[in-house]
Amino acid sequence: MIIATKTKVGKIVSDDYRTARIFSKYGIDFCCKGGISLEEACKTNQVQLETVVQELQSVEQSAVPAESWRSVDLAQLIDHILDKHHRYINETGPTLLSYLLKISQVHGERHPELHQVYQLFNGSLQELAMHMKKEELILFPLIRKAEKSSGGQLDLQAVLGPIAQMEAEHSLEGDRFREISRLTHAYSPPADGCQTYRVAFQMLAEFEADLHRHIHLENNVLFPTALLKFQN
Repeated sequence: MIIATKTKVGKIVSDDYRTARIFSKYGIDFCCKGGISLEEACKTNQVQLETVVQELQSVEQSAVPAESWRSVDLAQLIDHILDKHHRYINETGPTLLSYLLKISQVHGERHPELHQVYQLFNGSLQELAMHMKKEELILFPLIRKAEKSSGGQLDLQAVLGPIAQMEAEHSLEGDRFREISRLTHAYSPPADGCQTYRVAFQMLAEFEADLHRHIHLENNVLFPTALLKFQN
């Protein structure tokens, strides 16, 4: 794999999703801020460009192909987002929220940051619930309709606004989880943390990772491809 430093971070991950772990390692946001170049991302995060490029290029081909959605139709991608990522949030979020409430009540006196983590995650779940409904009821049906249309009869303006709004909301969630990660020291429980404490932090880390994949698929694959269909 040859990595050009001017290539957008989101495109690198779109081409080979295994590169996401390297960006995560260096705190580079490949989903919400995937539209900037690799060079700019490294500069912003104060990491050595040469080191990151070397690690990206070391991603080897394996027997299991990297996850790629460039070859599937948009209806399949939307179904995947709904079945995997929207369902994950709906099923995992309430349980994780209950764990965060419990540990904030039990350990909050010694670790007051837990109260803020709970409030941030609670706010995230509420915003994500509304966000997903807007996608499911408005944006995704428009994209499905665009894919079925062969004559370019659909109005580009009808989808530009919803996509811009979804991307803005994605960015807000990215900022929110960066703050959660900071407060939890990258999801590292303290020595006096109970089992629920450790499980909650592990679930938080997994939730953020799933959200990154979710946003990446929308910002860097689904939305750009859909816009091309509306323009043609």
